[in-house]
Amino acid sequence: MLLADDLDKLLEILPKFISTPIKQHPKQEQLIEIVLDIGRRPEARFSVGSSYLSYRTVVWQDLDYILKRLGKFSGDNRAGIEKTLHRISSLRNRQGSVIGLTCRIGRAFFGTVSIIRDLLENKKSILLLGRPGVGKTTAIREIARVLSDGMNKRVIIIDTSNEIAGDGDLPHPSIGTARRMQVSSPQNQHQVMIEAVENHMPEIIIIDEIGTELEAVAARTIAERGVQLVGTAHGNTLENLIKNPTITDLIGGIQYVTLGDEEAKRRGSSKSILERKTPPTFEVAVELHATNRWIIHENIEQSVDLLLQGQPLPLQERRISNSGNNIISCTLVSNKKDTFACLDLPFKESEEKKQKSDFLLTKLNRGEDIRTKKPGKSSFQLKKKLGSDFLFLYVYGVNNQDLKSLIKTLKLPIIVTKEIQSADAILALANLLKNNKKLRQISHSKKINVHTIQSNSLLQIAKALRVLVRNAPNLA
Repeated sequence: MLLADDLDKLLEILPKFISTPIKQHPKQEQLIEIVLDIGRRPEARFSVGSSYLSYRTVVWQDLDYILKRLGKFSGDNRAGIEKTLHRISSLRNRQGSVIGLTCRIGRAFFGTVSIIRDLLENKKSILLLGRPGVGKTTAIREIARVLSDGMNKRVIIIDTSNEIAGDGDLPHPSIGTARRMQVSSPQNQHQVMIEAVENHMPEIIIIDEIGTELEAVAARTIAERGVQLVGTAHGNTLENLIKNPTITDLIGGIQYVTLGDEEAKRRGSSKSILERKTPPTFEVAVELHATNRWIIHENIEQSVDLLLQGQPLPLQERRISNSGNNIISCTLVSNKKDTFACLDLPFKESEEKKQKSDFLLTKLNRGEDIRTKKPGKSSFQLKKKLGSDFLFLYVYGVNNQDLKSLIKTLKLPIIVTKEIQSADAILALANLLKNNKKLRQISHSKKINVHTIQSNSLLQIAKALRVLVRNAPNLA
């Protein structure tokens, strides 16, 4: 639901040959920005498509007319209109003269954050990712209002470009009772972040556009002091953040690790691998792919580890209905574009022995030392839920990538588990199994069937998987 628009205040500073067509335009509510460049026709950009506003071209007198009615431009070439959320950005020539303007329409919406309200109530630090213009700033503006008004938290907004709470000394009412700290220069944002913690005792700090290494370090410092963070960064997905060396510290940092020969064989990987260095600054990541479609990583630590290993990971896709009743749907999807089967729909073989499910559990064996402790609650729950329809397989020394591809290609009812206590069978490389007395002892004591292969060839792995499925008593 639209809470504030203030489009009229923006149109007041524009020349009439630009403002009049906008007032009469049928898609006015979908307007995102107005682009004005010297020597070109004024252009209005909407959520879908764009159109020219006039046959007349923009001249420097038109830009001067607008600049006289604006506030001062900051160090990042942005200005605003007092008591509104609109943002005007400038293009300059080499002499510093303004030769173009981008007028971004600022709107406040009510109810957009209901899609992640449960995450806010869990008091976890949340990082919002998305391309420019997808609605990250609008989302954290609403988050600030919900946290401050709805949950009575002490919230401070680090407002570098006055884009969250609007221009002027008085913050826009759309942020509720949250307080706003303005930043004199974008280069000083990390200092203001630390100052907010030291001087104003916040419970939650909201930061828009974390983009430098110093800001990433400041965010980590704040998180280590026990303050909840809500921040945004540019990038369509979590993979983009992993590949961005400037702010990769937000998700724990990435480093190369060299494994020994035996460990590399056991993991079925190369000797040089990428691993996460430290715990991530943020606990939850939210990818904004559209205003009503968000992808949730409820555990950044686990997601980053799986991505670095090249494994698919289960994600939540949440959608909010466009009917205005705030109905939210949640489904499980894979980052590899495969939809996971619902756990309530068990796997069944047809009479023709055709596999009807392409369910693939993403937690493939990562080669950890074999543990004799009890498996986690999640392993017990998954085994209890799917034990009669899937074969739980523990692998040792087998190439994970090939195994993963074959299970998916052959559509076998196999779930690969890293907890040997949950396994129905073990698939191991013969020469490695000989030297692992502990694995043989555990398989004997637990009465787990062990199947060996001589090499990591695709043919041998495929044959072994088919034999395991054929001989599994629970799938008979």
